[in-house]
Amino acid sequence: MVKARRDNRLIDAIEAIDPVVFEGNVWRLVRDGRDPLICSASGGRWDDGTFDVLYTSLARSGALEEMRFHLMRGQPVMPSKVKYRMFEIELSLGRALQFLDLEALSKVGLNTETFGRLSYEQKNDEYPRTQEIGEVAHFLDFDGLIVPSARAEAKNVVVFCDKVGGLRESTVSDRGMIDWSRE
Repeated sequence: MVKARRDNRLIDAIEAIDPVVFEGNVWRLVRDGRDPLICSASGGRWDDGTFDVLYTSLARSGALEEMRFHLMRGQPVMPSKVKYRMFEIELSLGRALQFLDLEALSKVGLNTETFGRLSYEQKNDEYPRTQEIGEVAHFLDFDGLIVPSARAEAKNVVVFCDKVGGLRESTVSDRGMIDWSRE
């Protein structure tokens, strides 16, 4: 696969944003039995599949709504046999790229009119620009993103795993199984 050339305007726009330090707790929902600190290059909203990330949320509700979207995949009923466990993780980032709201994201070229409003099947209509933002931030040595959730009134923290040396030593607290019938 030939990688497209990076957008110079996007590079300039992101370079103009000062990194922030983040130290706090984040929430992560994973399939029961999976290590919550295992990273992957999933090709999700904020990664283009060329580097490992850890998707987390600043709010428990944000983590729930993000996973609900992916589990439902446009279906009217939640799969009945899914078992997911919630974890709270103490996280420290020294150079995070922060977008507080959709207006901030629009300044780097994201069409925010449809942000989070497209169906599961249409996600690829929205992901290319967010993936470019993530890839350029990774290229510029940010260690993660703090961005609005597309699914909840929450902020998500996307960790660039190869940029956070102490990630595996993070304190992780098991907050139990999720009962989807009550959430």
